[in-house]
Amino acid sequence: MKLEYYLQDIHEVAQKIIDANPEKVILFNGEMGAGKTTLIKILCKTLGVEDATSSPTFSLVNEYQTANNQLVYHFDVYRLKSQAEALDMGIDEYLYSGNWCFIEWAEKIPDLLPENYSVITISVLEDGKRQLILE
Repeated sequence: MKLEYYLQDIHEVAQKIIDANPEKVILFNGEMGAGKTTLIKILCKTLGVEDATSSPTFSLVNEYQTANNQLVYHFDVYRLKSQAEALDMGIDEYLYSGNWCFIEWAEKIPDLLPENYSVITISVLEDGKRQLILE
């Protein structure tokens, strides 16, 4: 799936992603400032998370619960120095839990990813639009 959107249309984009029935582990690629965290926040809301969401830059993972008791994990592994650090924090238990796992900077943990996952790549276009590719 390939979409171009302005940030004000991000709620519709999030719904289209969920409707596309991606794998529950989704990797988010894009340069700093492309809108990865913003999209993840809206995806959480679309899934029914009512609590405030934020980037887990310092905690590595934030856990959210949806209104119907599903769990959503948001990872930002940018600050990891090694894959061993991710294992030490138990990332494998999260990734194989069957719950939603949204991962920013997953290229830092290539050997820890499950066999099946989806990838969302976000690029900023010259006119301010974002291009999103879901694979």
